[in-house]
Amino acid sequence: MLRRLLLSPALRPFALILILLVLWDLAIRLFKIPAYLIPQPEQVVQQLIAQWSYLLQESYKTTLATVGGFGLSILIGIPLAMVIAYSRVVESFVYPLLVFSQSIPKVAIAPLFVVWFGFGIFPKVICAFLLGFFPIVVSTVMGFKSVEPDMLDLARSMGASRLQTFFKISLPQAMPAIFSGLKVSVTLAVVGAVVGEFVGSNSGIGYVLQVANGNFDLPLMFAGLLVLSTIGVLLFLVVDVAERLMIPWHASQRQVF
Repeated sequence: MLRRLLLSPALRPFALILILLVLWDLAIRLFKIPAYLIPQPEQVVQQLIAQWSYLLQESYKTTLATVGGFGLSILIGIPLAMVIAYSRVVESFVYPLLVFSQSIPKVAIAPLFVVWFGFGIFPKVICAFLLGFFPIVVSTVMGFKSVEPDMLDLARSMGASRLQTFFKISLPQAMPAIFSGLKVSVTLAVVGAVVGEFVGSNSGIGYVLQVANGNFDLPLMFAGLLVLSTIGVLLFLVVDVAERLMIPWHASQRQVF
């Protein structure tokens, strides 16, 4: 019973985290790494407990910006990808422009958003959108282009309309690729929100990291990184649960132990 509980898929990530914490502590003790380079795990935990309410308050602002940018990526990215997938003319014009836009460092243009939109949440949402937008477009385009032509021909031969063909064949076939893009996008959106907070913000986990770095408070910095990682994992799990509910029939949802 205990062995089955320890090997449970739900507990495996926690077991890995525990092992990493032990290795972290052992490495510091064995190699005598000074605290000003890497803090000990218990120092990070103590800082996490002491600053819990502060970190929770700031994480809410980062999560809000992340969800806003991620939602904007979905609202714009999926319809645009559908147009690109079904129109070679649009693809030839828009796709190269999208690839070009991804080569521009977001840290370099983030100050412009502060100048244009001020120090509110909107610049952070834009940064999260810019990082999360491209994976959704690429995956969605690939998903719709991967639909079997024979399936489409069969639907047309049976008298199905374009709308019926889309909802019964094209969209279900493209959903696995769409969710793959969403999973990548939601984690990049977290990074984008933090980039916006680095450049021009007085709130959020990115701001906490900047303050901790300026004060050389490594335990607080590591605690902030831990909270930021937790935000990314939780948002990823939300997308994963949505995928399991919407496409339970797909092969990727089979349990592998």
